[in-house]
Amino acid sequence: MEDKQQLSGPNRNLAGNIREQASAIFREVVSIRRHLHQHPELSFHEYQTSNFAAEKLREYGIGYKQVAGTGILAMITGKKGKSSRSIALRAELDALPVNEETGLTFKSVNPGVMHACGHDVHTACLLGSAKIIKSLENEFAGSVYLIFQPGEETLPGGAKKMLNENLFAGKEPDLILAQHVLPELNSGEIGVRPGMYMASGDEIYIVVTGEGGHAAMPHTITDTVAAMSQIIVSLQQVTSRFAPPQIPTVLSFGKFTANGATNVIPREVVIEGTFRTMDETWRAKAHEVITSIATSTASGFGAACSVEIRKGYPVLVNDPEKTGLIRKLAGEFIGAGNVKELPLRMTCEDFAWFAGKYPSVFYRLGSGCQDKKLHSPEFDIDEKTMETGIALPAWFALSFLTRSPLVI
Repeated sequence: MEDKQQLSGPNRNLAGNIREQASAIFREVVSIRRHLHQHPELSFHEYQTSNFAAEKLREYGIGYKQVAGTGILAMITGKKGKSSRSIALRAELDALPVNEETGLTFKSVNPGVMHACGHDVHTACLLGSAKIIKSLENEFAGSVYLIFQPGEETLPGGAKKMLNENLFAGKEPDLILAQHVLPELNSGEIGVRPGMYMASGDEIYIVVTGEGGHAAMPHTITDTVAAMSQIIVSLQQVTSRFAPPQIPTVLSFGKFTANGATNVIPREVVIEGTFRTMDETWRAKAHEVITSIATSTASGFGAACSVEIRKGYPVLVNDPEKTGLIRKLAGEFIGAGNVKELPLRMTCEDFAWFAGKYPSVFYRLGSGCQDKKLHSPEFDIDEKTMETGIALPAWFALSFLTRSPLVI
């Protein structure tokens, strides 16, 4: 990590101090990550994970409170005078229902549960950043919030639950940052994108029912399987004919359950899927279109149909001005050439709940293993990237609190 842009004396000293400390605690943070990776827990059941993070915060002398069950909010207040300025840094605690196939010596000991999205990395890096920020509390004024969030992978999302519990108790942050690994970026790189970045995400559950029976006598029954198959085909019109062409839209079904047999048409068939888009007005309209197409198609087969759409996370929008600031600060610390522009992404993130309420930036940390895809059983990172992941949040937070005015 080398300066590629000229820094003034105080800023250069701060950058050097953070780099030195990140290097010194690197092995400690890697050990934290490996412990978390080996003991993953599913959304809203992160009891051991939360206790482990809390134990580290106590060890570092950082006060905290429990929020939303297994969530944690910690705060470090600078001692260099008084300031109302504050910044929050967020990491997630939960893992995914994935059976790990990495072969790592520290692979998951919990069958069917894995940190396949890098949340172990995010939590470990934030703990490392917290240790650095705490050591420099005499060098800044203002406050740094540390959000250890539960349940990012499951609706309604831990971010929403934390906010519903009055997370900041009226002392609102001026900026919230979230750091998330990305295999498409190399170790030592980060990615940013101002404005819209990630899609909204809704879960769709469609049930078709009718009088099932012998498959050899289709004229005497309701063919629920054929009805549901046609529903899936007909619903492709949502993206090809109903969606405004300028609005990114995805409708996919990943689960089809027809519990019949070679010669039995079941009474009930169920499909489950996801709807993603980048526009809230079209999102609401699409829900109506999906319901209309499914029910009318089923009716044509003489079947009944119920449609449940569970509204999930909103579109994630990065504050344009604050994203410009983060791009500038990152360029100073890791070099402008290592700060990449991100494309739109149709995955979704419950950090969008924070971004809808506060100026926020969700940025990507290169994980250095392009063949280890997120949410896959083989997912892993180049642990060298964690030195950047430890240092950058501390640099962003302390630069935000110590520079006046903040100039982009």
